[in-house]
Amino acid sequence: MKTISSLSKSCVMLVLVCASLSACQTKLSQPTVSLARQTSYGDNKAVETVTNEFGSTDLQMIAEKMVGSLLEDPVLANRPTMTLAGVRNKTSEYIDTKSIMNSIQTALVKSRKVKFTRSADEMQQGVDELQRQNQSGLYKAQGKAKIGNMTAAKYSLEGEIVSIVKQSANTKDVFYKMTLKLYDVEDGSIEWQDEKEIRKTSKR
Repeated sequence: MKTISSLSKSCVMLVLVCASLSACQTKLSQPTVSLARQTSYGDNKAVETVTNEFGSTDLQMIAEKMVGSLLEDPVLANRPTMTLAGVRNKTSEYIDTKSIMNSIQTALVKSRKVKFTRSADEMQQGVDELQRQNQSGLYKAQGKAKIGNMTAAKYSLEGEIVSIVKQSANTKDVFYKMTLKLYDVEDGSIEWQDEKEIRKTSKR
């Protein structure tokens, strides 16, 4: 009887130890929540006025102006092929010009009035995929993308953004100008061009 009683006590102790370990593990694995900051979603189209540096509202204004102007131009009448070139940043601050061009490209693609070919910095991925399909020996002949059938771009979309900054003791004025040009790749002529100007002033 004493043996059974001792065995029962040992089993109870073992269960308590396992439960305790399990509770510790559960407690340690739970993520900690910091209440130092509160996060909320805002309107992505709302005017951003945190600083007078280049921001999301400026990007949206430029993209909307350029896309609207291009879609009204007869140069897109026959759904030509186009490629994105670089935008030179001549301002004194960092601006993600690629993001501006991506927004413009997205709107133009969705309009179905223009077709985009790979840009220079996207070309290597296309070349790698063609080589993988044609040189790896892994694919059936039927259905493989053939080398030499890429469509060349008729137009190249490129431009620049500049800024002029004036500052006094209490006021800072920043003027941005984005110029975008559509070049005919073959003869180098400018087939379309437009500008968007933005002025931002902040006071203490």
